Amino acid sequence: MTARTARARIIATAVVLASLPAFVGTSAAADDSRVRLDFLGERELPYGMSFQGTTVGGLSAISYDAKTGTYYLISDDRSQTGPARFYTARVDFAHGALKGVELTGTHPWLRADGSTFPPTSTATSTVAPDPEGIAVDPRTGGLVWTSEGERIVPSDRPALLGDPWIRRATTTGAYTGQLPLPPQLHMNSQELGPRQNQTLEGVTFTPDGRRIVTAMEDPLYQDGADPTPEHGALTRITVHDANTGLPLAQYAYPLEPLFATPPAGSTDTNGVSDIVSLGHDRFLVLERASIYSDNNWKARIYLVDLHGATDVLGRDSLTAASGRPVEPVRKTLVTDLSDVPGLSRVDNVEGITLGPRLSDGRRTVVLVSDNNFAARQVTQVVAFAAHGI
Repeated sequence: MTARTARARIIATAVVLASLPAFVGTSAAADDSRVRLDFLGERELPYGMSFQGTTVGGLSAISYDAKTGTYYLISDDRSQTGPARFYTARVDFAHGALKGVELTGTHPWLRADGSTFPPTSTATSTVAPDPEGIAVDPRTGGLVWTSEGERIVPSDRPALLGDPWIRRATTTGAYTGQLPLPPQLHMNSQELGPRQNQTLEGVTFTPDGRRIVTAMEDPLYQDGADPTPEHGALTRITVHDANTGLPLAQYAYPLEPLFATPPAGSTDTNGVSDIVSLGHDRFLVLERASIYSDNNWKARIYLVDLHGATDVLGRDSLTAASGRPVEPVRKTLVTDLSDVPGLSRVDNVEGITLGPRLSDGRRTVVLVSDNNFAARQVTQVVAFAAHGI
């Protein structure tokens, strides 16, 4: 039985706020609504696993379609080992535990002309997408996905720039549209706008499907320095109208400092890696940090509430020097994966979604890690049952 003809199965082996009533109405603060996660188990996919002609890896986000029971997982392969793509999967729960993960299909992302994406090439000024976020539209079942774009600014030749994007697609990867970005999120050869590989990392629909919400991984240049062991930083969460695609509001999100001191000269930092909406102004936000040289990772899940935060849409800078105070969103730590009993290791956890409810009413929360196509890392699927959502 080949991977091309059979499903791969991994079994348990031990701009207008008035148009946004849900974001400005009465809402409980994050501190007032306790969320607790019970660990249900983890599964690992084999390194270098082959599936339907692709190498499985780089899984950077996950989204669940409650209507079909299908999970969608995006790979951040920039058309290097295969075309930029995503996978479908089933995740099995039984008797209050994670029992198995099963890949069921894969599709390439397609350009507007129906072709697949070629790899990035400075010789031809070709910029491949850097796929990072994926979300299922709860109304139509279609997909949105994000790319982090590209920013290569050499000293001896013209810059190679590619804007981040939020695109719409069918469940087979066909292009169906693209959302406009706030002007501050466009790439620039000057130190203005997004940093390389630190842009649109997370995307989610609100449960009613009316809005699409994205999260920047780290600050824009003009919003300050990346997190270090000494200080955190502010990045941005943007709310789009799901029908028109237009950005409607934007909020500052406070990132934690880096959890340890990295080697001199490294670019290690902490950032948002995914976001999932709970409705009623609330989100679960996944922050992921690394000391990459030591293969040392930290992933933390926060309950976030937008109520009372300053709308910063249109502001070029979030720093105090801008002269305009900013009230960021409120956040409460739900869990640090390093403190979860029974979780064998914490790797590069990048994706989070809400899965089905268990028979006792608890909502499942499913995470996935990006192994960077590296043998020293793992592709994990980690599951919890949540109280309070």
